[in-house]
Amino acid sequence: MDDRIRVTIEAGVADVRLVRTDKMNALDPAMFDALRATGQRLVREPGLRAVVLSGEGRAFCAGLDFGRFEKMASSPGDGGMGLSHEMRLGTRTHGISNDAQYAVMVWRDVPVPVIAAVHGVAFGGGFQLALGADLRFVTPDCRMSVMEIKWGLVPDMGGALLMRDLARADVIRELTWSGRVFEGVEAQALGLATRVCADPRAEALALAREIAGKSPDAIRAGKRLLRLAESASPAEVLQAESDEQILLLGSANQVESVAANLQKRAPAFVDPNG
Repeated sequence: MDDRIRVTIEAGVADVRLVRTDKMNALDPAMFDALRATGQRLVREPGLRAVVLSGEGRAFCAGLDFGRFEKMASSPGDGGMGLSHEMRLGTRTHGISNDAQYAVMVWRDVPVPVIAAVHGVAFGGGFQLALGADLRFVTPDCRMSVMEIKWGLVPDMGGALLMRDLARADVIRELTWSGRVFEGVEAQALGLATRVCADPRAEALALAREIAGKSPDAIRAGKRLLRLAESASPAEVLQAESDEQILLLGSANQVESVAANLQKRAPAFVDPNG
């Protein structure tokens, strides 16, 4: 995977870099495979506290490799994708997702916060990849687009599902039907970006390290709870709040959080996987 994604982990923070710089980190079959495999590795990674997802070179991710679109024009039978049965869009390969969707949705399964640091462009599938993160830090002038309409398509890597909790329905419709390019400042105003900053990766890593200093049990419980709150009923959410809090109260890491704050020292947490 090193020709598509490289991962370094230090003090519980995974620095995940898309490294297909000659193609602006565009999505080809190898990149899809690398995204899924990396996310699945991090789901199981012991001692993980936070993840930063970014792209090397000129862009975060330029979307689907242009060569795939050229094949679509000449191979209408399967959209030019050349997909095996397992890779065909209608086949659910990972729970509710197909293979392409899971390259985005796997980041929702990672049990700790995932922060996307976006610069350059995040078009089409690249934009949807950023949506798969819990937070999106962007440069003021980065360019984003729900670009599928340009190719006569709809967003199909989880975009319709992920946008609905971030932006107004009419805004999502306008972006989906126009395919227009919008920049980082507007993305934040629309609800599609969390923070606008000059150096998204540096700020994302700083926040990831801050998160890594908090109780890992509470951080993971918070991600589970907030994911549930996106789709569950009010009664289910309120019950989940109580259930998660019951598990945390009096646990080793919760007691350590209190002690460290009272004693004005750095906490020494126990890894929830260890």
